[in-house]
Amino acid sequence: MSEFGGMSGIVVVYELDKPMAPRIPPGIPACAERPVRRVHAAPSAPGTPATTGPRTLCGKDTFAMEKASWKPSEHPGAPWYPAGYASVVCPDCDAVIET
Repeated sequence: MSEFGGMSGIVVVYELDKPMAPRIPPGIPACAERPVRRVHAAPSAPGTPATTGPRTLCGKDTFAMEKASWKPSEHPGAPWYPAGYASVVCPDCDAVIET
C-alpha cells in the first residue's frame, strides 16, 4: 500500500475547462460556470493538511485548480474522488493512489 493508502494526506482538486466568458459574475463559484475537465489528487501542503500542495500526483500545477470540498479521509471505503466525477478521474493520479 502506498503512503496515500490512508487518504489523510490527499486533497482532491478539479481541473476546470477554460471559461466561456472572460469573467465569471461575482458570487458564482468558478466550478458552477466551468465544467470539470479532470479530477486530480494532490498531496496536502506540509504542516497544513487542508491546503493543496503545488503539484498533483501526476505532476500538474495546482495553482489554477479548484479545491474540492470532498475529503477522502471523511469517506472510508469510498474512492478518493467524488463518485459523480468517476468518468473524469485522472488515470495517472488514480494509479499513484492505487499502488
